[in-house]
Amino acid sequence: MNGLKITDVSLTLGDGDEIVTALDHVSLEVAPGEFVAVVGPSGSGKSSLLAVAGGLSTPDSGQVQIGDEELVGRSAKELSRIRREKIGFVFQTSNLVPALTAVDQLRLPTTFGKFADTRDPHALLDEVGIAHKADRRPHELSGGERQRVGIARALMVRPKVLLVDEPTAALDRQRSQEVVSLLARETREQGVATVMVTHDRDVLSHCDSVYEMVDGRLTRQP
Repeated sequence: MNGLKITDVSLTLGDGDEIVTALDHVSLEVAPGEFVAVVGPSGSGKSSLLAVAGGLSTPDSGQVQIGDEELVGRSAKELSRIRREKIGFVFQTSNLVPALTAVDQLRLPTTFGKFADTRDPHALLDEVGIAHKADRRPHELSGGERQRVGIARALMVRPKVLLVDEPTAALDRQRSQEVVSLLARETREQGVATVMVTHDRDVLSHCDSVYEMVDGRLTRQP
């Protein structure tokens, strides 16, 4: 399997009397080209799941595998390389650099290392529907357009895994549908394993499968 595989992962946060079980023996497999949503109440462990999947948090136990690489037990330098080369992140607020144009936002990830195969930024902007805004800066773009740039930037280095955190939180219903539809299309066309954390149940029809997180436990929904 070349996608994402999380096996029996547990994670506790805090210390002393304030210890919280963020992830409780969680397992999840996402194949290349598969689009998975994770829903659940605030504080249920969704963000912790993304952090572990992205090598940003080390679980207390269990395994996390991206492609043929195991994340648990790797050094900080090795984890940084894996994140740079194999993981794309899409954030709730798009996290664009204010001074950079849309096309330069896409070029930015390619400056952090040597990559065997990167996308053409202009072609990628065209693919996500905003080629005509290539020279615009974030303040000149709508919320939906900024999210499209964020998605394109995450796909620039052809990652194995795409981790998406509440991409529709600041968007209206129409823009939410457009952004998640775009994520679904890119996931399948590019063969990336995508996990999207969301509160927006209106967009779940775009996903291949839906899981619910409650009190750190993950359950697949029918």
